[in-house]
Parts: sequence; C-alpha cells; structure tokens
Amino acid sequence: MSQQKKPRILVVDDQPINVKLLQRKLERHDLDVLIATNGLDCIESVRKNHPDLILLDVMMPEMDGVETCRRLKADPGTATIPILFVTARTSKENKLEGLQAGAVDYITKPIDLEETLARIRTHLRLQAMYRENLQLQKRLGDARKTAAVGAITQGIAHNLNNLLGVVIGYLDLIKTNGECSEFIARNLTRTDNALNRMTHIIQQLTSIAKNEQHERSIQQIEALLQSSLERFRGEHPVTAEIPLQTDLPERATMRANPEIFESILGKLLENAWESYREDSPEKEHPIQIKADLIEKRGIPLLRICIIDQGSGLHPSVAENLFEPFATTKTNAGSGMGLTISRHTLRNLGGDIQLAPNPDHGMTATLTHPID
Repeated sequence: MSQQKKPRILVVDDQPINVKLLQRKLERHDLDVLIATNGLDCIESVRKNHPDLILLDVMMPEMDGVETCRRLKADPGTATIPILFVTARTSKENKLEGLQAGAVDYITKPIDLEETLARIRTHLRLQAMYRENLQLQKRLGDARKTAAVGAITQGIAHNLNNLLGVVIGYLDLIKTNGECSEFIARNLTRTDNALNRMTHIIQQLTSIAKNEQHERSIQQIEALLQSSLERFRGEHPVTAEIPLQTDLPERATMRANPEIFESILGKLLENAWESYREDSPEKEHPIQIKADLIEKRGIPLLRICIIDQGSGLHPSVAENLFEPFATTKTNAGSGMGLTISRHTLRNLGGDIQLAPNPDHGMTATLTHPID
C-alpha cells in the first residue's frame, strides 16, 4: 500500500546559510524540503518537483522574488501553488506589491520558526481544501452529467425499442415472402446488421439509465486477469503475446462480478489494440498489462494499467472519449463502451483514466475496489 507523502516545501534564498538553517528546522517537523538559490532555479525546480508550497525570498540577484512569483502565477501548471514571501522589507507598499504578484502571505525576517510553521501548515490545509473542492466539483459535474444522460437515454431507449419492434416485424414479413430479389435480399442483410447495432446501442443506453448495481462475489485476482485475457483473445483475432506483470500478494482476492470485470478489461484491451494502424503487422502491436494494489483515501484498490505504443491522443481528446457516443474509430461502433465502463466502475467506487505516455501511445488505468 502507498504511504502518505510528506508535504514538499521549496525554500528559495540566495544566502546558503539561511537556506540550510531553515531546511534543518523544517525537516525536524516532518516536512520534505527542496532548495533553490535564485529565481530561475526556483522556476525550474517547481516544474520538475511540483512542491506543495514555496517560501520565496524577495531580495535576490538576476530575478527577484516578485518577478519569480509573477512568472509562476502566469503558468497554469504552477499557478495554484501557494507562495509565501520571506523578506526584511516590511513596508505596506512592498507587501501590496507581493500580494498583487500572487503571494498568499508574508513572513518577515528574522524568521520566527513557530510562526513560520503555523503559517505553512495553515496554507497547506487551505491548499488541500482547494484540491478537494476541485475534485468534488468534478465529481458533482460527472454525477449531474450521468443523471442527465440517464434521464434522457431512458426515454430514447424506450421510443427506439418501440420503433425497432415495428421495423423488425415488417422485415420478417418481407423475409417470409419467397419472391425477394437478390437486390432486396442483399439490402435486407445490411438492414439486419444495422438493426443489430441499434439493438446493442439500446441495451447500452438502458444499462446507463437504470444505473444498474451488479452482484459481486469473491474472486482470485490473478485468475480473473487471466480469464479476461483469454476472453479477449477468444473475441478478437489476436495471437501476439500480451505480457501480464503483477505485483500482488499470493492468492490475492477481491469482490467482483466476473462478467462485468472481463467486459470492461476487454474493452480497454480492444481500444489499445485498435490504437495501432490497421495495416501494421500484429507483432508491432505491443500491449502490456501491469497490476498492483494501491490505497486511495484509505480505500484499498486494484490498479490495472494497460499500456500501448499506438497513435496516442491529446489529453483533452482522451477525456472526451468518456462522453456518450464519442469515438475516434472510423468503423461502425456505438461510442458507448468507455462511457458505460467508467459509469459501472464509478458506481462500484473505482474509475478509468486515460493518459498519454511520455514517448508514444496511451496508458489506460483501471481501479476497482477490493472489498
């Protein structure tokens, strides 16, 4: 299980003795301290190490603290990190300049350790609350979206089902008529295929609308992963090896619905497989599966990463793939597979995330509760 990380504090000061003294004092209070000695080093360290909070000296050569703060706040990737100025300049004008640049607080020299620790902890708590609020807003938005989709799709599925019954009835009458020409028979086959796809879409829409809860039972994780791979191979013409790397306790188990689990994992494997060009050789379709156990907000989870080296997607496009009917495929498909998979897992307390790899391809990360 993952351990809770220490808060990471970046101390920026051009006086090494000041930095060392402050580092030693903060580390005694269970804080992870990073060091930078000027504004440019600070910006580089922030982008590389992503600290939780920055203690930034104002008076520095080359680039002072105010300009450093402005640059960090102008970058969306670093703008939300709280910056506390550390300075001997205590005039009202100096403080206003720093606050207008984006700092959240001022600590005056000489530093009082107890006051500094209190301010650091206060801003770390505020930052944690801010992040939690963002997550709650996102989850609320997702919940509202799911509720809206459910309400709409229930009506759509009902009406489509009625119309579908009428169309199928007429087609059956035509089929039983022995005078069908070859042209009509050929188009009847195409119509049959289209109707089968419509039926599949209606079943998927109904699944979302009902917000179904599926029965779960104790399953051995290794066996479930192997059966999911076998099912995927049985449903797709894939002969290439798909390595499965696990870091799990011996005979680890979890409560799961095998049918649902295999279906979701199969969908992610299918997406990884289809991320490669259709004309590329099968041996050039590398897919890797990694599985381990993690803990999130005190809840034990199975984490499965499906890694491909395919064409990849921009992060914004990847997130949109979870929208109903969204797809990047040119062949016929409902565009509902990922929507339903994420919806089902979130009902269980899990999730699916897509993220680009540093070099090529994507990684799909599935989390599923153990209990």
